[in-house]
Amino acid sequence: MIPPELIYEGEFIIRTYEIDRSRKITVSSLVNLMQEAAMQNVIDLKVSFWDLTQSNISWVLMRKNLQIFRLPALGETIRIVTHPAGFQKIFTFRDYKVYDKNEVLIAQSSSTWLLMNTKKRSIARIPETIRKRGAFDTSDCLPHAHNKLPIVQKPDFQRDYSVNWHDLDFNNHLNNIKYMQWMFESVDYYVNNIGQLDTMDIVYKAECYWKDTVRVSTQKMENNSYLHRLIRLSDNEVIADARTKWSPF
Repeated sequence: MIPPELIYEGEFIIRTYEIDRSRKITVSSLVNLMQEAAMQNVIDLKVSFWDLTQSNISWVLMRKNLQIFRLPALGETIRIVTHPAGFQKIFTFRDYKVYDKNEVLIAQSSSTWLLMNTKKRSIARIPETIRKRGAFDTSDCLPHAHNKLPIVQKPDFQRDYSVNWHDLDFNNHLNNIKYMQWMFESVDYYVNNIGQLDTMDIVYKAECYWKDTVRVSTQKMENNSYLHRLIRLSDNEVIADARTKWSPF
């Protein structure tokens, strides 16, 4: 059972600047709301980026697995529940669930994180205070992806993006939402048919900074599935791999 003191719940109303032409929330806006709930949770638990700065450590998102069952529409109120979901060696986990006003689950996501030493730029050990909080039965938590993703072999689409100042987060890195948005721009099924994202599995491999140039390569697979790879052109380092699957509204 997840200790109640570790759980954050927040209500959000879908606003006009969060929707697309279908009048439903965009996936990136929905993920932003989920991350806002998580930020409030870590602030309450005093393990936020700012709380850990004095110890020269910071959270780094490694993987996100997202399932969407229905996208809420303009004016809808949704409830987001998020909490830590245990740890395994150097990895920590966090779950998110999104409910509509009828308490129907409309989206969920599991995520995998590391702690990084901000001075040495190396993986940091999980502090004992955080380990103690994570020592609970995680059988009610979402499963976490461990498999390797297939990679792009023959891209059907490629496009380069520059990291602008407004693309950075409070950690001065390329916001993880931008990785997703650039991938989505490459999906013809989404752009041409207003397709809905069913699932997304993204592995973050490296950070990006202001003025970096990123190449997005996308390969179309069967059943409205796509593979994505993001590469930083200055050193050809892979910064993310992903797989998405789509369906019509």
